[in-house]
Amino acid sequence: MYPSRRRLSLSRAIDKEPEEQLGVQEKRCRFLGAMRITEILALFMVLVPVSLVIVAMFGYDQGNGFVQASRFIPMEPNVTSSSDDSTLQRDQEQKDSVDLSLLGGLLVSGFKKESCLSRYQSYLYRKASPYKPSLHLLSKLRAYEELHKGCGPGTRSYTNAERLLKQKQTGEIESEGCKYVVWMSFSGLGNRIISIASVFLYAMLTDRVLLVEGGEQFADLFCEPFLDTTWLLPKDFTLASQFSGFGQNSAHCHGDMLKRKLINESSVSSLSHLYLHLAHDYNEHDKMFFCEEDQNLSKNVPWLIMRTNNFFAPSLFLIPSFEEELGMMFPEKGTVFHHLGRYLFHPSNQVWGLITRYYQAYLAKADERIGLQIRVFDEKSGVSPRVTKQIISCVQNEDLLPRLSKGEEQYKQPSEEELKLKSVLVTSLTTGYFEILKTMYWENPTVTRDVIGIHQPSHEGHQQTEKLMHNRKAWAEMYLLSLTDKLVISAWSTFGYVAQGLGGLRAWILYKQENQTNPNPPCGRAMSPDPCFHAPPYYDCKAKKGTDTGNVVPHVRHCEDISWGLKLVDNF
Repeated sequence: MYPSRRRLSLSRAIDKEPEEQLGVQEKRCRFLGAMRITEILALFMVLVPVSLVIVAMFGYDQGNGFVQASRFIPMEPNVTSSSDDSTLQRDQEQKDSVDLSLLGGLLVSGFKKESCLSRYQSYLYRKASPYKPSLHLLSKLRAYEELHKGCGPGTRSYTNAERLLKQKQTGEIESEGCKYVVWMSFSGLGNRIISIASVFLYAMLTDRVLLVEGGEQFADLFCEPFLDTTWLLPKDFTLASQFSGFGQNSAHCHGDMLKRKLINESSVSSLSHLYLHLAHDYNEHDKMFFCEEDQNLSKNVPWLIMRTNNFFAPSLFLIPSFEEELGMMFPEKGTVFHHLGRYLFHPSNQVWGLITRYYQAYLAKADERIGLQIRVFDEKSGVSPRVTKQIISCVQNEDLLPRLSKGEEQYKQPSEEELKLKSVLVTSLTTGYFEILKTMYWENPTVTRDVIGIHQPSHEGHQQTEKLMHNRKAWAEMYLLSLTDKLVISAWSTFGYVAQGLGGLRAWILYKQENQTNPNPPCGRAMSPDPCFHAPPYYDCKAKKGTDTGNVVPHVRHCEDISWGLKLVDNF
C-alpha cells in the first residue's frame, strides 16, 4: 500500500505549481515521521509484554512483589563426568517425585488433608531434618500399618481377640494371630508422648497392635496416625473398667507373678492378658520385663496392658533378640524418638491453629529463632535469682544471645545489612523469667547490634494435666519449641525432651541446681535428640546380677542431666 500511495501523491504534485510542490514535500516529511513513530510504538508494545512475562516467570515473588536475589543462583562450571551427571539427574528426579510433606517416606499419603492440616503443612514451618529414616524402618512402618488395619478396632480379628478376655482363664487360647499392647493413660503430657513412642517401638518389634487409652481429649490433641483405622482404645473395651484397679499387686501383674513364682511357660499359655507395670516406681520384679527370658514367656499372650511414663527405648536395645532389628531400623541410634515422634504425633486442627497463628505473629519474620524452655521443679513460687543467673550465663556463654552493650557503642545505629532480628520463644509456667529477659533486651542494646524479641505464649501457673485447654497449649508450645533453630531446655523435663526430639535438635540442657548452688558450667549440649530414660533397670539378665547398663554397649550411655538415666546416642 505504501509505494502505491507514494506514487499517486508524486504524480499529482508534478501537475501543481512549485509552491504547492513545496507544501506537498512538507506534508510528505510529516507523513514519513508519523510512520516511524508508529513503527517504534508498535515495537515497544511487542517488547514490553514479553519482558513482563520473563520477569514474572523468573524473578517475581508473589508474597511481596519484589525480585528475590537469592533465586538467581550462579552456575558453577560443569566438572562432573557423564556418569556423575546421570546419577545426579536420577537422584534429583527421585527427590522431586517425593512429596516433601511425607518427610522422606516416613509418612504415607491418602489421608484427607482437611482432617489433619498439620500432617501436610508441618514441613513448611520446619527445616528439613538432617536425619533420614532408614529403608528398613520405612519397611517396618508399612508392615505395621497393614497389621493395624487388619487387627484394629472394628475388625473381626479385634472382636475375636477381645472375646478371649471374657472367657474363663483355662485351656489353650487362640487369638487368630492378632496380638495387642494397650497403653494406659498416665502422667503429664510430655511423659505420655515419649512413653507412647516407646510402646509403639515395642509393638513393632513384637508384631503387636498398639492401642492407646485417652478418650476424647486424646483425639482433640492428636490426629490419627494410621490410615483407615484408629489407634484409640474403644470406650467399651472389656477391661477398661478394671484399669483403675491395676497395680503392682494385681492378679495378672507380670512382676507380682514372678515374685510369687506363678509365671512359666505352662501358666502363660492360659493367660488372655498380662499387666506390665513399667512406671517410674516399678520394682525389681517388674524390671524383669527387659530380660530375654521374660520376653519369650510373654510373646504369646494376646493382650499386654502397660502402664508407663518412661521413654524405655534404650533398654530395648539391650535385649539380644531385638538388637539386630533395632540396628537396621535405626543406623543413627539417637534418632528413635525423632523419627517415631514425627510419624505418630500430628497436632489436631485446633492445636495446629494455635501453633501457626503464634508462629506467624511472632516467629516467622525472625532471622533466627531461639527456644528457651524453663521448668523449675523444686521452686514453690516466685523467680529464683540463681536460676535467672544460670539462664543468662548459658545463653550468653554459648553465643545463643548476645551480651549487652555499654559505653559509646550503644548509640551507634546499625546499618540495614547489620540489623539482625532474633526471636526468643520462652515457655514457662510463670512470667517472671520472661519479664526479666524482655526488660533486659528492651532497655539495652546488644554488642552485636542484634535486635532481640522475647515472646511467651502462656503462663498457666502450675501443671493441670486433666484440663483440655491446658494440654492444648502445652502441646502447641512443645511443637513451637521444636520449630526453633536453637533450643535450650531444662534438665529432667519431658516437655523439653519432646521439643528437642521432634525438631531433631541437640539442645543445650540447663543443669539441675544441687544444694542451692549454680552448676558450673550452667548448661551443656545434648549428645543426641533422643529423650532420657529416667528409671532404667540395672541388672544383667544373663549373669543374674546387678550391673551398670550404661556401660554395656557404646550407643546406650548415661544421660547428660540424670547420671543414672540411659540415653541412645550415636557411636563417637
